[in-house]
Amino acid sequence: MRKKVTVIGAGNVGATAAMRLAEKELADVVLIDILEGVPAGKALDLMEAAPIEKHDANVIGTTGDDYSPAKDSDIVIITAGIPRKPGMSRDDLLSTNMNIMDAVTKNVAAVAPNAVLIIVSNPLDAMCHVAYNASGFPKNRVLGMAGLLDSARFRTFIAMELDVSVESTHAYVMGGHGDTMVPLPRFSTVSGIPITQLIAPERIDAIVERTRNGGAEIVGLLKTGSAYYAPASAAVEMAETILKDKKKILPCSAYLSGEYGIRDLFMGVPVKLGANGVEEIIEVELTDDEKAALDHSADAVRGLVDDMKRLK
Repeated sequence: MRKKVTVIGAGNVGATAAMRLAEKELADVVLIDILEGVPAGKALDLMEAAPIEKHDANVIGTTGDDYSPAKDSDIVIITAGIPRKPGMSRDDLLSTNMNIMDAVTKNVAAVAPNAVLIIVSNPLDAMCHVAYNASGFPKNRVLGMAGLLDSARFRTFIAMELDVSVESTHAYVMGGHGDTMVPLPRFSTVSGIPITQLIAPERIDAIVERTRNGGAEIVGLLKTGSAYYAPASAAVEMAETILKDKKKILPCSAYLSGEYGIRDLFMGVPVKLGANGVEEIIEVELTDDEKAALDHSADAVRGLVDDMKRLK
């Protein structure tokens, strides 16, 4: 039986993720959205590209009241939610997306009880908590796409700074997916050489700051939208790693049970990903400053989780 990945949300991130999954021929793809006709139309468009792109992955689309095509999915990528709009308070955004995530996850869990959930919706770490509670899945099968995207941005800026291939760069970003994320220059390398030996401290500081503001920079340029190519690629790399049981170590938002001194919170950390989802959380020794930054980020995520409890 072929693998199946369901993508919830047929907007820019979801549709791009569906395209990458199909073109890599990783699995058959189900695209679900509440907008009538949109997922079916995008799925048909992707199928008509298949003869040109030379793959035989099947892509189907369905509206949000019919989750039956997602039955027995191996992975479900959830991108559903709304962006913050002018005049909308932070609480309004959190409340709306919390309700969307809760409903979507319960629908998914009913038809795909053995799936691994990859959460992409924002605010990401908080939405992982909603999906975890709503699904009733074990913690290893709920994770968030954040650290991989943030690390990719960090790697991009390192490659730009040094005029080297991005393939030679490795970087880690930990913490919550937002302003308090923790890029770690000490663990970031170019072909094994720490960037602290290659880039002046003030330039590293500038790259770190640009990484923290990577999403906002794109929003500022697009005016009416947010990033979607890189987020989709990050979610698909996570899906590929799970589908192929590759045991890659990637930075993802995972549920911590005391690791790094943090408990009962989803946070971006290095994890080993395999067929069972999160197979191991990798603990690295942090300096006092790095640990303080991670704790600060944890406080910000915990604040969102507390806000959700208040808004229920």
